[in-house]
Amino acid sequence: MTAPSNPPASFSDDPTPEPGPVTVDRVRADTVARLARAGIEDAEVDADLLIGHVLGQSRGQVQAAAIMGRVLTAPVAAAIADLVQRREKREPLQHITGRAPFRGLELNVGPGVFVPRPETEGVAQIAIDALRSMADPEPIGVDLGTGSGAIALALATEVPHARVYACENSAEAFPWTSRNFAEVAAPNATLVFADLAEAFGELDGTVSVVVSNPPYIPADAIPRDPEVRLFDPAQALFGGEDGLDVVRLVSQTGLRLLHAGGALIIEHGELQGAEIRALLDSDGWRATATHRDLTTRDRTTTAVRP
Repeated sequence: MTAPSNPPASFSDDPTPEPGPVTVDRVRADTVARLARAGIEDAEVDADLLIGHVLGQSRGQVQAAAIMGRVLTAPVAAAIADLVQRREKREPLQHITGRAPFRGLELNVGPGVFVPRPETEGVAQIAIDALRSMADPEPIGVDLGTGSGAIALALATEVPHARVYACENSAEAFPWTSRNFAEVAAPNATLVFADLAEAFGELDGTVSVVVSNPPYIPADAIPRDPEVRLFDPAQALFGGEDGLDVVRLVSQTGLRLLHAGGALIIEHGELQGAEIRALLDSDGWRATATHRDLTTRDRTTTAVRP
């Protein structure tokens, strides 16, 4: 027998739903509709992930359970409904699940730490490639303002012969960073609580790659996405009047840390490439270049230490 298509009263906005078993298929369809109405672009993906978080299942397993007509208990359906309500209010999916995928990692995230974005995976790839290309048998990589630790831990795990150092100066973010470093437990990764301009004086002139995803939004700009505007920490977003205050610090710190021929990699907004290249050229960097992400937007500027 086919289960009724309308969701149960405890889950749906419909005040007069049909009675019947609460199946994964019904809850999933209702969740997709609700999230789409809330303006969430990938409503189907988020629905699968929310349901899977409660059930302890992958997206594929959730979809299989929907096809097979799996019935949910009332407590499980209520738990899913609670999470859906939070997502409808545009609370980040990663805050709800407590996890954020990044390349091959699963990172702990929540209030106070910037949630790593897919586009930053490409920034990390540039840094990984640069670190791998170094002739030094044990090259050093530094991540300035590491946030969740995403880039630094990707470097450490994907370039295991390198030594990777990372700093973070947010008291709200640092507990998340520490937890991720402890969980990944990369033996070649070191984390410190410090301002990026002052960190790692003992490494001056010895580093092969410096990478940073600094705050770069101008102070008077308003982020479009509610997930960013309402939930991401301001310290991780805003970079002063023109958005480049921290980029300037990254440039100066990179000159201090890198050896000749070392690489600087900076993530930035899609309209900032030319301005950052000019800034780096003025500081004396060589071979400045801006690279696009998978959506063809300018995302990363690189330079070489003279």
